[in-house]
This record gives sequence, C-alpha cells and structure tokens, in this order.
Amino acid sequence: MATVHIEANKEDIAPRVLMPGDPNRAKYIAEKYLTDVKLVNQVRGELAFTGKYKNVPVTIFSSGMGIGSMGIYSYELFNNYDVENIIRIGTAGSYVEELKIYDVLLADSAYSRTSFDEEAGNENLDVINSSYDLNAKILDTAAIKGIEVKQGRLHTTEAFYSNNKDFSKFVEMGCKAVEMEAYALFYNAKKAMKKATALITISDSFVTHELIDSSARETKLDEMILLALESIIKM
Repeated sequence: MATVHIEANKEDIAPRVLMPGDPNRAKYIAEKYLTDVKLVNQVRGELAFTGKYKNVPVTIFSSGMGIGSMGIYSYELFNNYDVENIIRIGTAGSYVEELKIYDVLLADSAYSRTSFDEEAGNENLDVINSSYDLNAKILDTAAIKGIEVKQGRLHTTEAFYSNNKDFSKFVEMGCKAVEMEAYALFYNAKKAMKKATALITISDSFVTHELIDSSARETKLDEMILLALESIIKM
C-alpha cells in the first residue's frame, strides 16, 4: 500500500529499519551488507532497499534531512507499513570534550524546542526518550563485539546554520551532541507505540573544531552500521 511519499508495497518493507539521512549512505549499506537486495523506494530521491542481513529481512531507508523529513517517513513506516523497530544511524556534532571524532553515541533521549510536537499531537514535550529495549540490545551487542559506545542525550535542532555559538545551555540540559532528526523519530515511535533509537557517529566537534568530510560521512561509518545491523536483527 503506497503513500504519497513511499512507493513500496507493504510487503516490500521489513519490520526492522535502519534510517540514515543520506540516500547515498543507504545505497552503500545495502550494497555492502545485505543479500537479495531490492530497491523499493526512490520517490523524491529518498532511497530504500530491502534485503537480508544474516538471513533476517532488513530495510535501509533514507530519511532525508531535518525534523520535517524524518517526521514524514518514520510516521508512514510505523503507521502504514507496520514497521516495529527503527534505528536512526547518522552523524552529529559533539558539544562535549569526551565525545571525539568517530566516537559512537547511543541516544537515550532527544531534546528539542521544535513545534513539531504541538502541531503533530497538541503536546508540549521538550524531551523524549528512545526505546529502552532497543538500547539494551545495542549495548549488549556492543559488549559482545568489543565496540565502545557512549550514551547521552541528543539536541535535535531545526537550524543547521546558526549565529548563536553558545551551546553551553544545551550542555546544561544534558545534551552531548547536536543533530536534526532524532526527536521526530522518537516522537512518532512514542505515538505509534513502536521502538526507535539513534546510533550516532560524531562527525564534528564544537569543542575542537575538527570535522570529517562529506565522502567520509557516506562511507566511513562502518563500526556504527555493523553495530546497528547486528542489533536490529535480534529484535
């Protein structure tokens, strides 16, 4: 059953979804890690591929950038395609010295001052938690694989470019890194009573001013990707 944003048939989408923001990253993951891969969506350039990872069906679906785009795709996946688990896999900017470039951060919650919650559900929620069950599975898998994972709150912003360089107030609110999608994903999961979390690679630092380039953001995030794949097939 297609929607105006997703052309896939209902049976073409697996109940387990990884959501990178970048369609090129979705293509990279599908081609490198999945077997029996099928392109199931390319509407508006947002690519989705369904295949198998270790014989378990998984869909890799690009969310696009920002709360609005993530809000649309995650809502339709949860509510129109019966998806049960979504792990956002993306990048974020570090607010704190303890998070270095290429560190992996598992979101326990997301903070945002967006109006998304009010317009989508007449609510006022600044902080939304991610799924305890998904996070527990990721941490267990990371321990088995010997992958270091740090945990913390994400700040989901609607403005990528900002003249406000003072991020200390977000650190005071418990935020360790900033990105643009997790809050909308967590909100939609909460409303649909589904499971969602975000597994993030630190791509730049507000503390040290280091960053990784756009090509590395597409293809150099394999530790995070593998951890997400190994975890979601256990759900």
